[in-house]
Amino acid sequence: MFWTIAASLSLLIWLYLVFAHGSFWFVRSGAHANLRSERRVVAVIPARNEADVIAESLTSLFNQYFLSPIHIVLVDDNSTDGTGEVAREAARQAGREKDLTILSGATLPSGWTGKLWAIHQGTQEALKHDPEFLLFADADIHHDGRNVAVLIAKAEADQLDLASFMVRLSTQTLAEKALIPAFVYFFLQLYPPNWIANPNHKTAGAAGGCILIRPEALARIGGHAAICSNIIDDCALARAVKSFGGKIWLGLTPSTYSIRPYNGFGEIGRMISRSAFNQLRHSVLLLVGTLLGLTLTYLIPIAALFSGHALAAAIGATAWLLMSLSYAPMIRFYRLSVLWSFALPLIAVFYAGATFHSALQYWRGKGGVWKGRAQDF
Repeated sequence: MFWTIAASLSLLIWLYLVFAHGSFWFVRSGAHANLRSERRVVAVIPARNEADVIAESLTSLFNQYFLSPIHIVLVDDNSTDGTGEVAREAARQAGREKDLTILSGATLPSGWTGKLWAIHQGTQEALKHDPEFLLFADADIHHDGRNVAVLIAKAEADQLDLASFMVRLSTQTLAEKALIPAFVYFFLQLYPPNWIANPNHKTAGAAGGCILIRPEALARIGGHAAICSNIIDDCALARAVKSFGGKIWLGLTPSTYSIRPYNGFGEIGRMISRSAFNQLRHSVLLLVGTLLGLTLTYLIPIAALFSGHALAAAIGATAWLLMSLSYAPMIRFYRLSVLWSFALPLIAVFYAGATFHSALQYWRGKGGVWKGRAQDF
């Protein structure tokens, strides 16, 4: 009886997720680009020890198929690896020295996270160029030649205040194949794009690697100072814009991608752990509820298969099938074998462990560590 009830609850969860949770599993991308656009765009890129990736990222922005040249403000956040020098050389080789401004990051003030402080400084400089759009981009992103034009086309067609792309992450290694598509899948489960785009729904989310925003929308919320302490800065920005009546949108792109590889399961685990407990608002009750929810949703169907009860096994198999079918579009997006779809229960165990590790790091005073800074405490 126990296994039948547990498997039935899991099946009900999956029926809800697949059919009533904003079609989060349906992978979508952007609009067609208007390559004749002449909008003034200034990109702001925070960079802390990014010498190995910054040249490719900048070059991809310099090479956008766009009538108006994009000006880039790079905030060199106390790098020790020559990031600024590499950036200058990339601009020189592209013949675009005049389109690159490099700022040296000021001392991090109390109450700010490192990334948001860097973006804030870059934005103040960017606004001097009177942009019609600001592009906030990570230093490790290779932008497809039409990326900015596509975002602008989407923003103008739908009168958006903020448009964001979840870029394609690396899936070269075994660890990346196992965990990266699930990272995007779980993100979209938390922030269904249909709900994000719906002005009547409170859900708001964005992907920090590539965000296009209108300066007036940023000013309306009080700038980055309004969200200065947030670890999950991209979603905080989207939430603030939407709360002030702004229209926002999030999509996936197969052609703009992260250059940064994740070398092993441990590195990906630390990436997940960095913000997981912050997402739970540092609540022990939410942590316990999340771990129990992951168990009921992802593990009970598998356990029911081996429970020795035919009805429970059948219900568990149905829940596992729904789970796998919902994950399959993300697996196809990353061009991996469909067999990875059936590994989601095992992957969920890893994510549960990373979430618990996130809480341990927070309790140890090492929460939100990024580039040597503990930012969540």
